[in-house]
Amino acid sequence: MKELSELTFLEDVRYSKEHEWVLVEGDTVKVGISDYAQDQLGDVVFVELPQAGDSFEAGDVFGTVESVKTLSELYMPMGGEIVSVNNTLEESPELINDKPYEEGWMIAFKPDDMAEHDNLLSHTDYKSFLEESQK
Repeated sequence: MKELSELTFLEDVRYSKEHEWVLVEGDTVKVGISDYAQDQLGDVVFVELPQAGDSFEAGDVFGTVESVKTLSELYMPMGGEIVSVNNTLEESPELINDKPYEEGWMIAFKPDDMAEHDNLLSHTDYKSFLEESQK
């Protein structure tokens, strides 16, 4: 596993305490797992994602990621309806490890309440959260 200083934290995304990243793109929100999360999981071998049209509340489990080490649940950082799913991950789940913020995105959704975005952590707050959790 890498040191926090070796990991990537993007300034234009927000993070959940469950390690999902959130990028607002117009009226939709794209979600994946952070560089920290993929590093902790190890090699990702399988991902299970919802269908377009499914709706979730903030905090709901929307899928799972399986690695050589463990199976982890994915949590909705905000409530909304899924508008697209990165089906490429079915055949190439390693993209989550290789490019967690680019090709490793998982879902895009239309949020029910954009104000929920304000509850998420900035990149500096997320790094501080991780530093505190490692003490």
